[in-house]
Amino acid sequence: MERQSLKTQRLDIGGSPKKLPNFFANASLRQRPPLSALRLLWGRNALNWIACIPLSAIIVVIWEVAAKAQEAAEVVPGSPEYIQGVLNAIWILIAAILVIFMNAGFGMLETGFCRQKNAVNILSKNLIVFALATLIFWAIGFSLMFGSGNGFIGGGGWFLSSTDPGSYGLDPFPAGLPIPVFFLFQAAFAGTAATIVSGAVAERIEFIAFVLFSLLIVGIGYPISGHWVWGGGMLSDIGFLDTGFADFAGSTVVHSVGGWAALMGAAFLGPRIGKYEDGQARAIPGHNMSIATLGCLILWIGWFGFNPGSQLAADEAVPYIAVTTNLAAAAGGVSATAVSWLKDGKPDLSMIINGILAGLVGITAGCDGVSYLGAVIIGVIAGILVVYAVGFFDTVLKIDDPVGAISVHLVNGAWGTLAVGLFNTESGLFYGGGANQLIAQILGILTIGGFTVLLSSIFWLALKATVGIRVHPEQEFEGLDIAEHGMEAYSGFLKESSAIAGGMADAMKSSSVGSSDH
Repeated sequence: MERQSLKTQRLDIGGSPKKLPNFFANASLRQRPPLSALRLLWGRNALNWIACIPLSAIIVVIWEVAAKAQEAAEVVPGSPEYIQGVLNAIWILIAAILVIFMNAGFGMLETGFCRQKNAVNILSKNLIVFALATLIFWAIGFSLMFGSGNGFIGGGGWFLSSTDPGSYGLDPFPAGLPIPVFFLFQAAFAGTAATIVSGAVAERIEFIAFVLFSLLIVGIGYPISGHWVWGGGMLSDIGFLDTGFADFAGSTVVHSVGGWAALMGAAFLGPRIGKYEDGQARAIPGHNMSIATLGCLILWIGWFGFNPGSQLAADEAVPYIAVTTNLAAAAGGVSATAVSWLKDGKPDLSMIINGILAGLVGITAGCDGVSYLGAVIIGVIAGILVVYAVGFFDTVLKIDDPVGAISVHLVNGAWGTLAVGLFNTESGLFYGGGANQLIAQILGILTIGGFTVLLSSIFWLALKATVGIRVHPEQEFEGLDIAEHGMEAYSGFLKESSAIAGGMADAMKSSSVGSSDH
């Protein structure tokens, strides 16, 4: 009776009649307690249920193996994706080396623009600053800049300890760069921010003060503001503008940050002895324009790692970025030469040098998205700005900047960042993109500038109150090479030349006196 009480239905599935037990229509099952009903079902279908267990396990295992095989297939050596990943990594490694070599350019440039009695001091600062930057950026700066955190600051993976690319905002290889390559490239940028400060405070700062400030700005200031733009922070997407602050390679993130820090350092230090007499600025010529020119050329070459390397991939955009970079540098050098020639009556080599650098700084923010003509215009304006900015800081604000670092990096870092909102071929105002990008650029400049001014002022004041930031007047007069390092850059050479020149002057004087006797 129980078997007969189990009713069945005919269901047409795909045209074939199939019998399925209608358990829920069974009155006897409805009358049983739930547990009894389950036991009844299990008893009649035990073999089917047992058969499902290994079948389910096999499905799970096959699914997992297939997923892992697919994942492994993506990184098989020799696959197109793997080869592209390797090419990306090698190119960024080369770009990082080019940016690191820019430290030699900064060293030559600053040394040539300053007096020979401070050459060892300037070379020492430029050499040690990259070592300091590498270590502090490895310890905390890299994590603060690219680590997972919030819109204001990153964190996690300290001391480069994480092996998970996601900890630093990277995709797994080969889609993303290996962590060591990305770190080295970013460490080179961090060192540049501190090196910019060196030139503006040259010839009168305590060596220990510069060392400590470099650690603070690279370890704390630079990575926090960098996180806002490149680490997915609060400026990378400005909601009410439907766009983010755009700075492709660091006109603001690197150069303006270094420029703001340099401005505050030069202001707190005060001018060099003899720079201003009766309220008028007096020129203090550099001692070696040959190595200053060499420094400029090294920086120009290094910038082909700085800007094209910021593409973070070896693709068709790299040569385009290289061309826009070169055009802006050339235009900056030409316009600065022309303006200084018209303004002062003679073409000034220092302005040619700074004009080229101004063009390079100016194009850095938008080198990926401006036309060739746009790059030339940006460079021309940068060259004009640097000539007048040097005079403005020198004579109006009376900020003593021996190498023009503030005019090159701060002024033209801001100009280049603004230029993105004007000349970008997709979002720029001049190309029908509206004003949103330009507004985002202004907000980014003001936000990062205000933060850097505040933080670097705190750093400079703290150092001034503790270790002191300026050398004694006697040390400054003698020269920092002897006072701070106990050595000379040109030991014996200039002394010998001076003695020869003095002897020749005495001989000429004696000859003149002898002639008059006759």
